[in-house]
Amino acid sequence: MSHRRQKTDEPQKLIAKINPKSPHSELFRSIRTNIEFSSVDKPMRSILITSSEPDSGKSLICANLAVVFAQQGKKTLLIDGDLRKPTVKKIFPEALSHGLTGILTNRVMMDEAIRETEVENLYVLPAGVVPPNPSELLGSEKMKQVYAELYEIFDQIIFDTPPIQLVVDAQLLCSLVDGSILLVRSNHSSKENSKKALQKLRTANAHVIGSIFNNNKMKMDGYYYAD
Repeated sequence: MSHRRQKTDEPQKLIAKINPKSPHSELFRSIRTNIEFSSVDKPMRSILITSSEPDSGKSLICANLAVVFAQQGKKTLLIDGDLRKPTVKKIFPEALSHGLTGILTNRVMMDEAIRETEVENLYVLPAGVVPPNPSELLGSEKMKQVYAELYEIFDQIIFDTPPIQLVVDAQLLCSLVDGSILLVRSNHSSKENSKKALQKLRTANAHVIGSIFNNNKMKMDGYYYAD
């Protein structure tokens, strides 16, 4: 894995990193705790987060959750599973590499694509070059093989995936992970859309462990976890 470190140019977005004692950071730790105790039978070592609609603040929430898992001493990997509109590289500039698509198309080795961040224990696997066939790549046998290898290497994996109402990508990945979470932006996502999104996850045999309601994606207020 690359050990190149580079400071993020948008540090204000990683509130869990720059101000770990803030109320906002405590909310992310609370979500982390709820995830950890959501199943008594199997540890939630890999989770997928999707949303019912775009512009929900999902990627920022994924990034901050990854930070608080890493702060717990867990070797954590944040994967940008949105091969259509990648966002992780905007939060972690060090995540510029061939990424997941490079691995899936056999252009790079896994250790070349995974990047270490300036947050201790936190690594990122960016989406890489936007491919013409995202769904085919994510639903491939190669993706299953890559996931199995990553599961052996990391203590915690977080998949940031596209809105489930728009494309099938989250449905293709949710059967791989230990648990899936739906992000709902309050006063933006309709109740009907949220229900449809949950139904799509369950139809794809996802283990839905809960929802996160985001009241304000810019100010990072009002996150909470609910079944």
